[in-house]
Amino acid sequence: MTTQAIPASANHGKVNQGIIWKSIGAVLAGFIVVAAVSLGTDEVFHILKVYPPWGEPMRAPGANALALAYRIVYSVLGGYITAKLAPQNPVKHAVILGSIGLAISILGVIVTLPMHLGPAWYPIGLVITALPCSWLGGVLYSRKSGS
Repeated sequence: MTTQAIPASANHGKVNQGIIWKSIGAVLAGFIVVAAVSLGTDEVFHILKVYPPWGEPMRAPGANALALAYRIVYSVLGGYITAKLAPQNPVKHAVILGSIGLAISILGVIVTLPMHLGPAWYPIGLVITALPCSWLGGVLYSRKSGS
């Protein structure tokens, strides 16, 4: 009776696919958390009339500063969650999330600045903070977990 050895490379594809899907899931989870808590907080402030009704421009600098402040916190949280769920290289995954946020924020600047919906510094602030905040979340997780 003979046994055939299974080449190591035969299983390698399945392992890589599993890691890839976990990586995608980690980044997607972080993105969903940031989007959900940001929009949820927005909704609360609209209901409380801190913000004008949906669809109306938000020109008050204080309201925009408030929105930027909690988006910064939520971006750090998203980076942390992404890093925690990452199968390996947690900070790299957080940076990927931040890069996606950066790209979306740049699109936001391009679309909203000509519309004069509020102060120009708000969407620019989102561009400036997207990547470093997500990175910080990844670093905070890595330091806590020792990875």
